[in-house]
Amino acid sequence: MSTIILGIESSCDDTSASIIKNDTILSNVIAGQSVHEEYGGVVPELASRAHQQNIIPVVFKALKDAGITAEDVNALAFTRGPGLLGSLLVGTSFAKGFALARNIPLIEIDHLQAHVLAHFIQEPDSRKKTPEFPFLSLLVSGGNSQIILVRNHLDMEIIGQTIDDAAGEAFDKCAKTIGLPYPGGPLIDKYAQQGDANAFTFNKPKIPGLNYSFSGLKTSFLYFLRDQLKENPKFIDENIPSLCASLQKTIVEVLMGKLIRAAKETGIKEIALAGGVSANSGLRTAIEMEALKRGWQTYIPKLSYSTDNAAMIAITGYYKYLKGEFAGQDAVPYARNR
Repeated sequence: MSTIILGIESSCDDTSASIIKNDTILSNVIAGQSVHEEYGGVVPELASRAHQQNIIPVVFKALKDAGITAEDVNALAFTRGPGLLGSLLVGTSFAKGFALARNIPLIEIDHLQAHVLAHFIQEPDSRKKTPEFPFLSLLVSGGNSQIILVRNHLDMEIIGQTIDDAAGEAFDKCAKTIGLPYPGGPLIDKYAQQGDANAFTFNKPKIPGLNYSFSGLKTSFLYFLRDQLKENPKFIDENIPSLCASLQKTIVEVLMGKLIRAAKETGIKEIALAGGVSANSGLRTAIEMEALKRGWQTYIPKLSYSTDNAAMIAITGYYKYLKGEFAGQDAVPYARNR
C-alpha cells in the first residue's frame, strides 16, 4: 500500500513543499527570497512575510507537479525546528490547518535529522544506493556543524558539534569581510578554484574531542586582513582568489580532521555528507580522497537535496509515519537544537 506524504519546510528563508510516495519523490518545489541580499544576511521579519506570501502557491505547485490532489495526501510532515521562529510559525500554522481540514496525521520533523535522511530520497526512474547502518553523517550548514552517529532512520546521536559558530557561518562572515555579497559561501568556493590554497595560513582551533569551533578562525581571518591592509590597501582586491582558496582549505581541514577521528574511534566506514555546505567542492573532493585512502563508502547528496528543501522533510515524515509517531495540534516551533 502506498503512503503519500506532503512535506513543508520553512525554517529559514526558503519556502518549500514536496510530495513523496513511500520513499520516492514526486515533486519538490522551493521558493527563495532575494530580498535578503542587500542586507548581507537573512532578516527574520522579512523572511516571515515572504513565507506567508509563498506557502500556498508553493504547496499548490507541489501537488500539481506530483499529479495529485490534497485529498490524496495521507499525512503532513512539517519542520518544527530548529530555525527562525517567525519562519517556522508560518509553516507550522499552515501544516496544522491543512491536517485539521483533511483530518490526516500531523508529523513534526527536526530539520537536522531531515538533512541526514536526505540520502534516502529515491528518484522515480532509478534506485540509488543508500547508507548502511550504522553510518556517520557530517552535517555542515550555515547554522550547524555536527558529526552524527546514525543507528537507524530515527535513532541518531550527536557525537561532535560546534561549540560556537558553524562552518557555513564562517564562510559567509569571512566572505563579507572581503566584500563578497550574501550568501558568500558559494562565492568563496567559486573564487577558490582560481586561487592558491597554500598562499596564506590561518589559525586552526584546538578543541578537545570531536567538537568544532570556528569563531577563532573568523577572528584570525579578520586580524590577518587588518594587518595586510596596513601595508597594502589593495591587498584584498589583489588576492581574493587565494584568500578564498586558503580559507576554504582551512575550514575543510578542520571539518575533515574531526570526521577522520570519529571514523577511527567508532570503526565505521560508512560516511555521509549532509547540509548546505556539503555542496562545497573542496569538502566533496576532500571526503572522496579520504575515502580512497581509508576504504570508506561515502555518500554525497544531490545539490538539490543539500540545501533546505521539503523533500528531506517528507522522507523523514515517511519513516515516522511507519512508526506511528504523530504530533498534536499543540505542537509549537523551537528555535534552537533540543
